[in-house]
Amino acid sequence: MFRSNGRRALRILVPLGLLAAWEAFSRAGFLPRNLLPPPSAVLYAWADWIFGFNHSAGSDSGTWLMDASASGMRVFTGFTLAAVTGIMAGIAIGWSRVAEASMEPTLQMLRPIPPVSWIPLAVIWFGIANKPAIFLVFLGAFFPILMNTIHGVRTVDANLVRAGAMMGGREHQLLRFIVFPAALPSIFAGLRIGIGSAWMLTVTAEMIAVKNGLGYVLWDSYNFFRYDLVLAAMASIGLLGYASDLAVKALMTATLHWQQSTTVQGRQG
Repeated sequence: MFRSNGRRALRILVPLGLLAAWEAFSRAGFLPRNLLPPPSAVLYAWADWIFGFNHSAGSDSGTWLMDASASGMRVFTGFTLAAVTGIMAGIAIGWSRVAEASMEPTLQMLRPIPPVSWIPLAVIWFGIANKPAIFLVFLGAFFPILMNTIHGVRTVDANLVRAGAMMGGREHQLLRFIVFPAALPSIFAGLRIGIGSAWMLTVTAEMIAVKNGLGYVLWDSYNFFRYDLVLAAMASIGLLGYASDLAVKALMTATLHWQQSTTVQGRQG
């Protein structure tokens, strides 16, 4: 009980300590306050960005919900497409030697290419709108999901597959009832990596390829020397990314309840 309460306290005390040190450093005048605004100034600008109570955030006053929704929509759409295609392709490559021989070399050549290098082509292909941002989010999330799915399928206990085959299970039944459930821990690991990459890529795309969203506000504020809003946008991205990871983690916990109970029993033993 004491250890649990101590860990909870650390989760609060460490961020509060960092914020206090930042506030003190900024107010001490080591750097001009317009270059490193204190947390209090960032929170003030952030609050106006959200609620629009005094228009100190300029044209962004009161627009946070729309900007966050626009970024969230791009993340959700690109991540969903990446999850569906990455899991399906990963299962196929991990299970079938034909799929491995035909698909994996091409995908492995594409994987090292940074997603941001696709920005010029994405703008040419899709224009200045949501589509290039969604495309980049898809690229950023697809490969972590794909690689973790392949790993999960290839590391399934062969004895489980043999036992299923001996009981008369057909290939699609083995995939559905044995391989896919056994690979889920690795798949969820890929999903958690993918959702983080999705947020990074949507912000990058919004700086160049769209005219709204958290990334756009961040870049626009930088151009107008509003570093308080730049930091508020960074904090918004961090919090929303953390919330997205918690959502994936909650889905993982609900789906892998059998694994959680086994882990708890193992620790108790």
